Amino acid sequence: MMNFSRRELVLGGAALGLASCGNGVGSRGGATIDARVDATRDYMRANFPDAAANMGRALGILYMPLVTEAGFIFGGAYGRGALRINDVTVDYYTAAQASWGLQAGAQQYAHVLLFMTPDALANFRASPGWTAGADVQYAFPDGGKSAGLSTATATAPVIAYVFGQAGIIAGVSLKGTKYTRIIP
Repeated sequence: MMNFSRRELVLGGAALGLASCGNGVGSRGGATIDARVDATRDYMRANFPDAAANMGRALGILYMPLVTEAGFIFGGAYGRGALRINDVTVDYYTAAQASWGLQAGAQQYAHVLLFMTPDALANFRASPGWTAGADVQYAFPDGGKSAGLSTATATAPVIAYVFGQAGIIAGVSLKGTKYTRIIP
């Protein structure tokens, strides 16, 4: 039987996590992200009419088409996406999250942040590493057509839509997710 120290377990998990994340250097990273963002935008418009209405009112939209989350006691999530203003990509971002506790499994999902006020969008763009917090209101799709909007959600500075979950970890929270501008 092999015994691993806590340090070996953490370092091995970190190495595995880093190996699974392509950094996009010398690749067509921007074109790949834009293609995935287009598909995510089109999917939302076609499947969530309530979300489509809010997308039309948003001053900026951050699309994270594919976020992968995995963990066993210690966990993390990572994804790449793009911020669009007037449906034009203005910046590329990563979303990263670390966690620990009672967890085991992996999942993938998409999420979209709608910036509904000038201040919310300006704060996001000016930050060297914006972290999702209490100012984010969630609108989870219900049965594929409704996006779970409420009066509180409709007046929030940032609205988050999380959808397309596949995997064996229950639930998704963007609180604590750090968004960082990148050059793909």
